[in-house]
Amino acid sequence: MNDFDSLCEEVTKRLTPSPQERLRIENLADTIRRHVSKTCGEKGLDADVRIDGSVAKDTWLSQEADVDIFIRVPSYFTRQEFERRCLEIAKSAMKGQKTVERFAEHPYLEAWVEGIRINIVPCYNVEKGRWQSATDRTPYHTEYMKARLDERLRREVRLLKRLTKATGVYGAEIKTSGFSGFLCEILTLYSKSFGEALKSVATWKRRHIIDIDDIYAGRKSEVYDLFDESLIVIDPVDPARNVAAAVAEKRMWEFVALSRALLKGPRIEFFYPPATKTPTPKSLQKQALKIGSNLVFLAFGRVDAVVDILWSQLYKTERSLSNVLEEKNFTVYRSGAWSNERNLNVLVFELERNRISRTRRHLGPQVERREESERFLTRHLDASDTLAGPWIEKERWKVHKARACVDAISFLKNSLQAGGKEIGVGSRIAATMKTGFRLLRETDIAKLAKRDADFAMFLSQFLAGTPTWSRWTKNDQTRRSS
Repeated sequence: MNDFDSLCEEVTKRLTPSPQERLRIENLADTIRRHVSKTCGEKGLDADVRIDGSVAKDTWLSQEADVDIFIRVPSYFTRQEFERRCLEIAKSAMKGQKTVERFAEHPYLEAWVEGIRINIVPCYNVEKGRWQSATDRTPYHTEYMKARLDERLRREVRLLKRLTKATGVYGAEIKTSGFSGFLCEILTLYSKSFGEALKSVATWKRRHIIDIDDIYAGRKSEVYDLFDESLIVIDPVDPARNVAAAVAEKRMWEFVALSRALLKGPRIEFFYPPATKTPTPKSLQKQALKIGSNLVFLAFGRVDAVVDILWSQLYKTERSLSNVLEEKNFTVYRSGAWSNERNLNVLVFELERNRISRTRRHLGPQVERREESERFLTRHLDASDTLAGPWIEKERWKVHKARACVDAISFLKNSLQAGGKEIGVGSRIAATMKTGFRLLRETDIAKLAKRDADFAMFLSQFLAGTPTWSRWTKNDQTRRSS
């Protein structure tokens, strides 16, 4: 038995639920299913309530069970009635428990019972292929996998799920934009084992296609016409859907890189990372000084949105502000978003410099182009924002113009006073901005990092830049070279 096989055997022992744990989760799931079904009856809703997801397929991990309860309602319900009534029933059934309203394509309820996360999700009870909502496929996914995964394959799926969770690429929600549980199951089933799945992932190229049932056999060009993502995994119950559509390109390539690293140097840390100490404000300042660039932080309070919409708005705003800063000649090296999902949100931008020269060189037309040259001179000669010129350099006119914005923080402050919607800030975040925001430099961030350990961890990881698993491969390389 090689090191990789030995490692997989060790991890399998850890992540496989014991008979006692399995019985507890199955009993809890069935109890909640019956309670939700009873609540449906009391509220006059004719619905089929069932257990779906990893518990139904027996691919859940020890100490990490999530129970998915699906409320399947008749197809004649309008979308508005479907959402309103199912959410009302879910809240009533979970009354007295800790709950959070979440949103995918439509609202659903997340609850915590006896320390176990329970997702109560509505969907339509429709025939295969006659989808009315994105979640209508889930019961069909469950049945598809239950018919194909034997005990050995379920073990292999668990290994892949544990790896993706431990390395931060698991989860199709907007915050992560990674690999869903169903996608992990397809990858494992397609390759027949965890190890073969990793070997396949390690060779992925852009626009990689996985068609587990050969639905598009001999029609590869049709697949490319239908889907434009870098990773294309045909949904076996809905050939018009890409199971990997939610996977961000960055997450795909992170998965490729970590698969190569694990195959090259199997280590338990890939599955169970060691605990990391919360960085101190002093250590964070040391990290910031080490990279030598300038950091700008935009902090603001509660955004009136459910969690998934919040993250969508955060990423949209991060991209928009990065683009605007670039347009104003503030070179953005990196950016990131963090939220405690309650009352504090932070966007961070790493800039080449936060103050730039007042002078901007503007290139004009070639002198031989008479009409364009005359227009250029009319526009820039003696203009209020002309600092020098126009002059001729080689064959072209050139002029130095004054930039309106030379300080990134001042620019952002002025641009966000009215919310910033006109420069691409998400509408929900723009509403919060109008009530106030803070712009901070790296020297001002210590208090925030000291107050919130999760933010301190995020910032430390952002400053380090490398994924956590690269530390272990680096240690291996160091040992090999010594």
